[in-house]
Amino acid sequence: MNIKDAALHSGLPAKTIRYYDEIGLVTPPRDSNGYRAFQETELHQLVFVAHARALGFTIEDCRALLTLYKDDQRASADVKRIAKEHLKQIETKISDLQTMRDTLSHLIDECNGDQRPDCPILDNFRQL
Repeated sequence: MNIKDAALHSGLPAKTIRYYDEIGLVTPPRDSNGYRAFQETELHQLVFVAHARALGFTIEDCRALLTLYKDDQRASADVKRIAKEHLKQIETKISDLQTMRDTLSHLIDECNGDQRPDCPILDNFRQL
């Protein structure tokens, strides 16, 4: 199938699929005319990467996961290690976002929001 069909079936934009090919993540064979000729294998890989990316895995994590996916002798512990590390990063981001939310909420509560020029929000931003 061509890239347009692969995009339709995988749910990925053609531009993303071209990028994945350029970086060697998912590399379909080429027809005699040089066009990408996606097979079921590459389509499955594109869907696999789309799902992993939707969960926030990096391109390099996707590369490692795809390598493991293709390896029938893989150890599930290797997959779990990558997933656990990613979960740890997500939990750190959540914690950071909660701290940001709490700080901003506090600053909003402290600001009178009236016609006076003093504002705890701006005062906080200029502090070192």
